[in-house]
Amino acid sequence: MDSRNVSWLYAFSVTVLAALGSALAANNYHCNGPLVSALPPTSFEGSSTSSGSQSYFAKLNRRDGGGGWSPRATDGQPWLQVDLRERVEVTAVATQGRYGSSDWATGYTLLFSDTARAWKQYRQEDNVATFPGNTDADGVVHHKLSHPIRTRFLRFIPLDWSPAGWVGLRVEVYGCAYKSDVADFDGRSSLLYRFNQKSMSTVKDVISLKFKSQRADGVLVHGEGQRGDFITLELHKGTLALHLNLDDAKLHPSSGHVSMTVGSLLDDQQWHSVLIERFNKQINITVDRQTRHVRSRGVADSLEVDYELSFGGIPLPGKPGTFLRKNFHGCIENLYYNAVNIIDLAKRRKPQIYSVGNVTFVCSESQLVSSTFLSASGSFLALPLEPLMDGLSVRFQFRTWNREALLLSARLARAPERLVLLLTAGQLRLTHHRSPLQRSDIAIGQSLSDGQWHTISISMRGLQVSLTLDSDPASTMELRDPAEPGDSILFGGCPPTLTRENCRNPTMAFQGCLRSITINNQPMNMLHVQQGLVGNYSQLQFDFCGIRDRCLPNFCEHEGRCSQSWSTFYCDCSGTGYTGATCHNSIFEPSCDAHRQTGSASGYFSIDPDGSGPLKSTLVYCNMTEDRVWTVVGHNISRAVSVHGSTLQRPHMARLDYSASPEQLHVLVGRSEHCQQEVAYRCRKSRLFNTWDGTPLAWWMDRAGEKRTYWGGVLPGVQQCSCSLEENCIDMNFFCNCDADRQSWENDTGTLSYKDHLPMTEIVVGDTNRTGSEAIYTVGPLQCYGDRFLWNAASFYQESSYLHFPTFQAELSADVAFYFKTTAHSGVFLENTGARDFIRLELSAPTAVNFTFDVGNGAVSLTVKSLLPLNDKQWHYVRAERNTKEASLQVDQLPLRFLEAPPEGHYRLQLSGQLFVGGTASRQSRGFLGCIRALSMNGMTLDLEERAKMTPGVSSGCPGHCSSHSNLCHNRGRCIEKSNGYECDCTHSAYEGPRCRTEVSMSFESGSSVTYTFQEPFSVVRNKSRQSSAILAQSSKSRENVAFGFLTTQAPAMLLTISASHQQYMAAILAQNGSLQIWYRLSLDKKPDVFTPQPYSLADGHLHRVQIHREGKDIYVKIDRDINQKYSLSSDKELNTIRSLTLGKVTGRVGMDEEVLQAGSRGFIGCLSSVQFNHLAPLKAAILNRGSSLVSVLGNPAESNCGILADKTSSRSQADNSEEDGNEKERLKNTEQSDSAVIGGLIAAVVLVTLCMVAVMTRFLYRYRHEQAQPTAPVKEKEQQPHVLPPRLDHSCRGDLDFHSAVSVRDTRKEYFI
Repeated sequence: MDSRNVSWLYAFSVTVLAALGSALAANNYHCNGPLVSALPPTSFEGSSTSSGSQSYFAKLNRRDGGGGWSPRATDGQPWLQVDLRERVEVTAVATQGRYGSSDWATGYTLLFSDTARAWKQYRQEDNVATFPGNTDADGVVHHKLSHPIRTRFLRFIPLDWSPAGWVGLRVEVYGCAYKSDVADFDGRSSLLYRFNQKSMSTVKDVISLKFKSQRADGVLVHGEGQRGDFITLELHKGTLALHLNLDDAKLHPSSGHVSMTVGSLLDDQQWHSVLIERFNKQINITVDRQTRHVRSRGVADSLEVDYELSFGGIPLPGKPGTFLRKNFHGCIENLYYNAVNIIDLAKRRKPQIYSVGNVTFVCSESQLVSSTFLSASGSFLALPLEPLMDGLSVRFQFRTWNREALLLSARLARAPERLVLLLTAGQLRLTHHRSPLQRSDIAIGQSLSDGQWHTISISMRGLQVSLTLDSDPASTMELRDPAEPGDSILFGGCPPTLTRENCRNPTMAFQGCLRSITINNQPMNMLHVQQGLVGNYSQLQFDFCGIRDRCLPNFCEHEGRCSQSWSTFYCDCSGTGYTGATCHNSIFEPSCDAHRQTGSASGYFSIDPDGSGPLKSTLVYCNMTEDRVWTVVGHNISRAVSVHGSTLQRPHMARLDYSASPEQLHVLVGRSEHCQQEVAYRCRKSRLFNTWDGTPLAWWMDRAGEKRTYWGGVLPGVQQCSCSLEENCIDMNFFCNCDADRQSWENDTGTLSYKDHLPMTEIVVGDTNRTGSEAIYTVGPLQCYGDRFLWNAASFYQESSYLHFPTFQAELSADVAFYFKTTAHSGVFLENTGARDFIRLELSAPTAVNFTFDVGNGAVSLTVKSLLPLNDKQWHYVRAERNTKEASLQVDQLPLRFLEAPPEGHYRLQLSGQLFVGGTASRQSRGFLGCIRALSMNGMTLDLEERAKMTPGVSSGCPGHCSSHSNLCHNRGRCIEKSNGYECDCTHSAYEGPRCRTEVSMSFESGSSVTYTFQEPFSVVRNKSRQSSAILAQSSKSRENVAFGFLTTQAPAMLLTISASHQQYMAAILAQNGSLQIWYRLSLDKKPDVFTPQPYSLADGHLHRVQIHREGKDIYVKIDRDINQKYSLSSDKELNTIRSLTLGKVTGRVGMDEEVLQAGSRGFIGCLSSVQFNHLAPLKAAILNRGSSLVSVLGNPAESNCGILADKTSSRSQADNSEEDGNEKERLKNTEQSDSAVIGGLIAAVVLVTLCMVAVMTRFLYRYRHEQAQPTAPVKEKEQQPHVLPPRLDHSCRGDLDFHSAVSVRDTRKEYFI
């Protein structure tokens, strides 16, 4: 939102509200006077009174008449009611116990009403309904209301009382008088405000009002213009909707149309405040305390309304009293349109106001009174039945969020016959039970658990029973014999005493609201029921509908869909990329480095750099080379662009749109150690900077939209190219080759590497309009390496030392994740406190991690205990989360501990102090001694290293080999710290060797197979990295990662089969022609999905590597270095309960398709190498667990080095070889080559090879002749000169020597720790 618009809107609103101050007592700044002390005795009423303690003695500090009010000891639902004689504004309440006694209320709720019939519960911030009460008889407990209420009646309902006595109350209410202008609309009336001119055009509008509705639908405000402008404010299913259009409907049919909804359950017969503010295109609407902001995307800024605005309905022109849609039925007060008091004008019969129908100025109150069924197991209402001679009729209204409930049960005269009305999956089902085995049903409606009022009518006459829902036609069923009603009817549930009479609750009794109960055309008086004069009930609250919309506000994050029951809400996270109770946790790794840690090879991956933060995941290419991991983000201009005819006045401009959003790129670049982007720029008579005044002729825009004029290899702000830095420009008078302005093609290619400016968002070229001028440029993808947060660590050497950061902002959701290692017995990892709330994570014992927090409901603690010490100087992973639904704590792979949040109470974690890492503010607990790394809080990783540089007792980084930035252990190998070095644990890797890089292969003969049965415990199956197990424990289940290498000359052949329950399977086979086929059968009712990545044969005697990665419906297949394809499955179902994995021959599998069975019967002959399925390494486990019952080996497959030999023979790289990844990067940059370019390249290559051969032969003949003439020269040269390697070989060997030297240095360095 434009800050100027916001400022004006705020100023305008203040002006309007100030103008209303004389009419609204709510603006009285001294609205805190006592309202109870002067009331007469008749203003007090109690549910009951004990001897000598009448309700009218319940005034604060009063000592006579029993010293206050106390109910009878037998009163199950006590309450004290105060009539304030007229509607007033209440700002505070105070309570005391009963004087000179042991009676007081320790907690209570507050209800308010205008009529003493339809009550509403007052809720404070966080929707807390309970007020803390007294702890003695005479102390005064004062509560200032977080938002004032305007009401006449207050009801105090004690919830808890003195443990040594009973309930006792003396009360006071504080506030001031409240005056208002009220208009009553009967559903057939409206007020028209007519303008002084034909039309009114405004660029700013403010509409404010309060309303109380008796129906869920109705128009409150409407105005329209001839060109198509309109504004409509209406109730729709209890929600307030604003529709606005500012544009000409003919010129711009839909661009300026804005619709938004606010609020819920607004048809509760209670007052609701509305404020609409518009300035130009910016619109704000506030209902009660909920505000929404929206901006029109149209062209116009003004709203043009012709003739009039209507309030309460939309009259049909020329026909007074008829309306275009449902009009409003209820009361409106203090209605202002741009500071004009509409109701005041109507009351004074001003000519600007025209009244349609019967509009009165006294609010008529609804006679509809609700009752709330509170318990899902114990609520019921039993009413006597006086049957008619000819049948039974029942009518009532209900509203609920629960999908399952018992609504009505009526016993008939002939036992065991009953009529039962159930709510089943949101649908009504009326059942006539003739006997336990005989029944007939009627089912009508759908989605009736929507929180709306629904009307039900049941009629039984003769042989027919009918059921009517709302205004729909009746549904009927026929009875075999006439049925007569019994003597009672039950609503909402069955009493425990009637279970023998076949009256049983289904999954749950009714939780919701009932009203307007009519039996045999006689309305039921619920007041008589409450007084015990009629019927019986349990766990009901009368004159009150306690329904709440728990999805407002929506606590489901990241566009999760909220649904609810009566007592809680649920979040559907499917398709969001997040998981958890509130869709808070990302299912994706934060970086390519994190994917590398899980053992992934190069490929396309979804990453979420800000984790649980607001940004979604993005798809990138992860190029995993030997020494680093590159993250590659492409854009829309991948090929070379030729520029002609551009000038500085009309330059060529091209915008680069990346596959990630600007916000995602900002986080990605900030998280990386280094980023770069190559710009290839070739020119001919096209300058970059060569002008008389230095004005650049070409430039580019950085990520912030700033103009940049440097081109690669130089510092920002310097108009130079890379040739200037390397001092090899073709003309040393210029800083760029292109500035020489020559007729020949020149090159100013460079690499941009200043992180704060990357990526490039636009390129501008302005000097190609002269004869022969041309420029050709290619902008490469953004490439970054290094996750500077993954190993960001700090070491704490003193108990009194700590790092402090700004306050942790985590009101609704908080997640904290980090790694630690220590030798200390205990210590606080982090703590943040507020005035009352706090959050703390600590190592409470050598084997226990404790997570404690308080959001205002009392301290809550979660503890995870380990059988093994956690102070073993190894890295351990901790993740704690707290949200409005639950709290959880995860330590390594230990069982997750979680605790549900209470359905009522505070839910905002309000912190105000600094965040302390490694210690506490109070220093009452021991500080942490050890290392903490990768500390992430709500998706933001704290820079521990930078903060540690300026803190005594704390140092940057953490000693130890496994904390190195290098990936010491490859292919899922786990690095284990040793006292004098490290070692790689390759247990869960498909490889072996010192660094998990040696392939494990097996040779298969005819009929050979290796089969695994997925049954725990099995160490190879239970293979989860600490990070993935903690972060991705709740990730999408429909995910498979398969990798293997194979060599064969036989086809067809079965490579790999995964079998699951319900005849599901996944298979990789070689078809009859030798091509690779991937089969997925996920549903019996659908054909299998079959993918063939390439048509040619792979049964060619060469080693081929295959990677298959599945996420939901998406499958990514990579074969060798040439094939990289994406496919889509017909279903995203998961492989349910995987039973076995087979390599080689498969026979007798039920449900497999014929072609798969044919390949399975042929088996596999050849070499299988480095097979990995998710966290399972089958070949390796077969070798190490030959005797295990989980491993079944047929034939004679033998351990072999066939994979290594074939790899060397075919000169193919290993999975994480840098050359392969370099080719992947090059291929990504040049994905589209024209045929002519390829042919040209081949011709150039042939010419070059021919010239090289001629040169080599010439040099050979020359040296041969030279050696014949001087035979001793080579000997002298060999003695005097060191051995010189060819350049390529020299560099590669030097790199290997340097690498091994570095490893050797690290291996010999002793680790120090604390």
